[in-house]
Amino acid sequence: MSHDTNRSVPDLLGDLIQQATTLMRQEVQLARAEMGEKASSVGRAIGGMAVGGGLLVAALVILLQAAVAALVEHTQLSATVASLIVGAVVALVGTISLRGAMTRLKDITPVPHRTATQISRDADVVKEQIT
Repeated sequence: MSHDTNRSVPDLLGDLIQQATTLMRQEVQLARAEMGEKASSVGRAIGGMAVGGGLLVAALVILLQAAVAALVEHTQLSATVASLIVGAVVALVGTISLRGAMTRLKDITPVPHRTATQISRDADVVKEQIT
């Protein structure tokens, strides 16, 4: 950028508009990149939640089988106890997985902080150029 003191006001305004347009394009590109990162994090958290939900469904099936086995097989307590133990372990693992995924999801902020900060800086620079 040259510091030509003989430039007209329309030329200066034209340059300002061109630079502001370029700056806005760059800010939009930055916002897109940052939102893409956020979307990727959300996708991973949702995947973890799906795994936790699937394990909880399996736990429900196993626990229901254990309840049926308890009603049908009063004398063979070992099969029932084994089914209850397996069901409890699967339920515990599913719960831990689901809570972990939910915690990761809560930590993700959808606001593009870097873009917002940069836009604020850019606005300050534009204000300085105008005054």
